[in-house]
Amino acid sequence: MPALLVADESGRIYDHPYLKLAGQSGHHLVRPDHKQLIPLPFGSQLFMMPGRIPVGWDSRARRFTPCEQFSFNGKKKQCFPVAAFLAPGFLRTLLPATQVTPGASRPNLPLWAYTAVGWKDGRFWVSALQIDPNPHWHPKYFQDDQITAKAVRSFLQEKPKNRLVRQLSRCALEYHCFAAKNFFLQRWECPLPTSPVCNARCLGCLSLQPGECCPSSQERICFVPKVDELVEVALPHLIKAEDAIVSFGQGCEGEPLLQADTLARTIHQVRKKTSRGIINLNTNGSLPDKAEEVYRAGLDSVRVSLNSLIPDSYCRYYSPHGYSFEQVLETIHKARELNLYTSINLLVFPGITDRRKECEMLYQFIEQSGINLIQMRNLNIDPDLYLERMGEEDRGEFVPIWEIVDTLRRRFPRLRLGYFNQSETVVRKVACRQ
Repeated sequence: MPALLVADESGRIYDHPYLKLAGQSGHHLVRPDHKQLIPLPFGSQLFMMPGRIPVGWDSRARRFTPCEQFSFNGKKKQCFPVAAFLAPGFLRTLLPATQVTPGASRPNLPLWAYTAVGWKDGRFWVSALQIDPNPHWHPKYFQDDQITAKAVRSFLQEKPKNRLVRQLSRCALEYHCFAAKNFFLQRWECPLPTSPVCNARCLGCLSLQPGECCPSSQERICFVPKVDELVEVALPHLIKAEDAIVSFGQGCEGEPLLQADTLARTIHQVRKKTSRGIINLNTNGSLPDKAEEVYRAGLDSVRVSLNSLIPDSYCRYYSPHGYSFEQVLETIHKARELNLYTSINLLVFPGITDRRKECEMLYQFIEQSGINLIQMRNLNIDPDLYLERMGEEDRGEFVPIWEIVDTLRRRFPRLRLGYFNQSETVVRKVACRQ
């Protein structure tokens, strides 16, 4: 097995001389199975986890052992756990094994998905699997910031009054959003953020966090774009871009269904000019009647975000305001009734998703809903914070995430598993079959 990794206070990383990599599912310590380990994917990043103690597997003592201190250049000092943040398309299967430092305040970690990582044979290894090999999202296509900046300047000169273009320029250059970069490079999936407000208070919201939590990953859009601003972005992209997708509902906004009239009018205007490409909606699914209005305007696909199919677990994370879990399910069912390509964005978290009761509820939901796709995405959040919010409810025995994936593929052969929104080829093919 790979060696345990530890970091000093400056962030330098060392491999432990005898402790081996351990992982965690919730609070349950796990020795990773060889099936779970892959080389660290290109484009991934490494982080240290302050306020915690790394835990490894001592093969001599046959037990999990915390590593409170490590010898750095001959001096024993406090050490910290090391975690990986995976490149897009890869699904985390275990958390890093850690303990909270006794007697110390535990800082809330930034909004990343922390993954167990070790060192062996001159390379890093992670507890993960590739769930979607879509080459369009490979990090190598998003590294040249000079090309992106040049394209941004060109668009800003061409559309100086369009506030949405200015918003996307910030997303591309400041937040390094892959989708925003796609817009300026005229390819693949392009974002259409529209909503400065939300009717959920997600614990892991990327664009708005209470002061006592942790910094949000990006600042939320502060205006509602006009229909002509949205059309000016969406229409040329759908006409010109390869495998073109435009998507409402982004990390830099609230809930797009709160702007349903704007969305519907935009879709109607775009579809009068072109039938090319996919118009997609990412949503929390809170407003089924508003969703139907958007569906009937000419939407092609919809993705509804869920962390759990257990209503109480859903509400603990999303903290819905003015809507219910049942309304979310209704939004999904309306999409299927109207033959939209329908997916859920399942926020996967080891310790919640990989429990027997969660699995059974997921399988039951798939059978009843007939959805086309599950996007299995890593939940970006401090693991301890999330587990505290979700509580100690008995969700059944541990089921490895790779085993859940195998079961889904075997039990639901028509169901697609992935990480990204689907291209026109996939969506149209399914529509014809339906």
